[in-house]
This record gives sequence, structure tokens and C-alpha cells, in this order.
Amino acid sequence: MKILVIGSGGREHALAWKLRQSPLVSELLVAPGNAGISRDARCIPVQVNRMDDIVELARQSDIDLVVVGPEAPLSLGLTDKLMAAGINVFGPTACAARLESSKAFAKDFCLRHSIPTASFGICLTKADVLNEAEARRNFCVIKADGLAAGKGVFVCRSFDDVESAIRSLFDPNQFGTAASKIIVEDLLDGEEVSILAIADGNHYVILDTSQDHKAAYDNDKGPNTGGMGAYSPAPVVTPSLMQTIENTIIQPAVQGMKSDGTPFSGVLYAGLMIVNNRPEVLEFNVRFGDPETQPLLMRLDSDLAELLSAAASGHLNHHYKLKWSSDSAVCVIMASGGYPGVYEKGFPITGLDEVEAVKDMKVFHAGTAFDETGNVVSSGGRVIGITAKGKSVRSACDLAYKTINKINFKNCFYRTDIAHRALARDY
Repeated sequence: MKILVIGSGGREHALAWKLRQSPLVSELLVAPGNAGISRDARCIPVQVNRMDDIVELARQSDIDLVVVGPEAPLSLGLTDKLMAAGINVFGPTACAARLESSKAFAKDFCLRHSIPTASFGICLTKADVLNEAEARRNFCVIKADGLAAGKGVFVCRSFDDVESAIRSLFDPNQFGTAASKIIVEDLLDGEEVSILAIADGNHYVILDTSQDHKAAYDNDKGPNTGGMGAYSPAPVVTPSLMQTIENTIIQPAVQGMKSDGTPFSGVLYAGLMIVNNRPEVLEFNVRFGDPETQPLLMRLDSDLAELLSAAASGHLNHHYKLKWSSDSAVCVIMASGGYPGVYEKGFPITGLDEVEAVKDMKVFHAGTAFDETGNVVSSGGRVIGITAKGKSVRSACDLAYKTINKINFKNCFYRTDIAHRALARDY
């Protein structure tokens, strides 16, 4: 099987790394890829927004399966174009991708299908936002409706927080049309968890649990980012809670999309808040999470190519079982100074070769490139993800942070408390 992965981040590097391990895969291409991905697959310099070029690349390369990583091309209809060309693709159609590309759509979907989520209001003006926030005594979450690379969410606990969110969201240079609608919802206090399911339009299989760390700095302080680290499994999700999540969220969502005439095929990602042992949907995504994918795939013992191919061709069923390592895995993101705001790039990254052969550890590249001399340099906000596996979360953390001490680039920073909730449970 010849597979083409679309994307250039840490998620796509993890996908390429895992897909390459499958005996079913004869050739693996990634468009456009990055410096690290080029060690695991053949990178083709086609950008994710050049959809006609991607279709032509898949056709000319006799690709058997296209795996779409990022949300933007999915929302713009890349799956639809590939399907129209007779090319097998893993990823939802543009209509189904509205679960992520429009938070207003997702909230309404939850209401119509009785999926638990926080009470909300949809706003078009600053006055609307202020009114909705005031009704919640300024304890609220304010979100851009459209895609904002994980940065369009503001957790507010005061009037000053609300005013700051409004300034950002109504600044056309920051969010543009993504903030043409704004959602204000109740602030839920609890513990977040990421639940991902692979669906084929009719059936689904749920992946093991993981937990992301959105805030930029230790102790969950600072602005929201695309994710500063993740670990798997997440002990907050007990077997009984997982059954509740499946019954009240995953199953109704898959059945709801089908009954609405937009069957969902791809990754259904439910970002949840666990409040008094009850799951509430914070958001839906329609692709693998980044960085949750890195520790999840580090622990997956099943054949990823077989799984994604079965979903894309509609051959999943409830008897499809996945095998998981009993080990834990932790991913720590090394980011560029200033991220998620303004940052510099082009800095050489040292220490990569030294850690390449370390057992139970993988450096997944997110924002990297080659300079004119062939050195690996930083090229994005989130630069690399140090992902380690261990018998416990603590041993995986120890290996990840030991590895980080050997890698450096100018102005880099990272959180030092990834997996702190699991460590507090002595997990």
C-alpha cells in the first residue's frame, strides 16, 4: 500500500513514523513534511492549501490512501476533492468537518443530539459578548467560531479578562474571519481529557485516553497554545467513566452525524472537561490531536495503516480491537520564545543526533526545516516534541526531561510540569 500523509507538524511526523512500521506500507510520502519527517518518509514540497496539486500528486503517484493531518484542508474540502477523483482518503468531508471549523455549529449539534456541553451564547458584536459575559459574572470561556490553530480560546475570570479577550478577538490582524461569530459559554471547573475515536461513518473504535496541556507555562498559566505537551493514558478516565463518555458523547455524535446526512469518517476528537465525574464537551476536533498523537502512537501496538485503511473504506465494526502497550508515554514540546505570540525562527537545533538512538524515546519534529547548509533549524512556534515511554508516567517524564537537557536552540522554552495531574496521583 502506498500512503500519502498531508501536513508538516509533529502530528504528521508521528503518523509517518508509525505508518512506516506497518508491513502493509510499501511507500510513504508526506506533503510537505519537515526536516524530521524526511528521515522517516519521502517529503514532497506541496503545501496543504494547494488541494488540486495534492489530488494530482496522489493520482500520479498511484496512492492507495491519503491521510489528512491538519484541520484547515479538511474544512476546505480536500477529502471531497480526493473522493471525487476516486482516491481513497482518511478524513471527513467539509460538511462533517464543521464540527471543528465552526464552534457554533458544534454547540448546536450537541444541543440537537443531547450531548452534554456547557451553556452558551453566540455573539456578533462586542456588546453581545459583554452581555453574555456579564450574565455569567465574567466567569466564562470566550471562543472564536472558526479555526484559530488552538489560540482562539480565552478563559476569563474577571472583567479585565473579558475585555482582553474582546480586544484580541475583534482585532482583524489576529483572527480575521475566524471571529466573525464568537461563542461565550459557562466556565467549567474540572479536569480536561482528550478522547479520540476512529470512525467510518457507521462504526467507530475508541483510542486510549490522553491529556493535553494547552497553557503556555507551568501551573497552567499563560495564554492558550496549540498544546505544550501531552501524556497517555490519563488516569482521570476510569473504565466506568469511559463507558459514560462512549454512551453520552461518542456514540450519539457518530449516530447524529449520520442521521443529519453528513456521516463522519475520520478522527472524531472530543475535548472534554470532567466535572464531578461527568463528561462535558468543550470542543470537537476532526483530526488527530497535536501533541496527543505523539504519546498515543508511542503506545499503540496495532497496525495503524490497517486501522486507517479500514476506516477510510468503511470496513470498521464494533469487533475491531486495538492493542495498547501497558507503558505510559509523555510528550514535552520545545517551543520558540514568544510563542504563541510573535517569535523568531531560523535558529540551529543542537543535540538531535545525540538523542536519536535513545531507547523508548523519539523526537517528533513540528516546526523544523533545513537551512542552506543542511543544518536543522527552527521554523515554527512549536518546534519539536520529545516523546518518551516508560513503565509509569514518572519514568516516562524522567526520560523526556533528561532528553530535553541535551537539546537546545536559541530562545527555546518548555513546560517543566507535563503530566503533573497524573504525577499527583502517583500514577
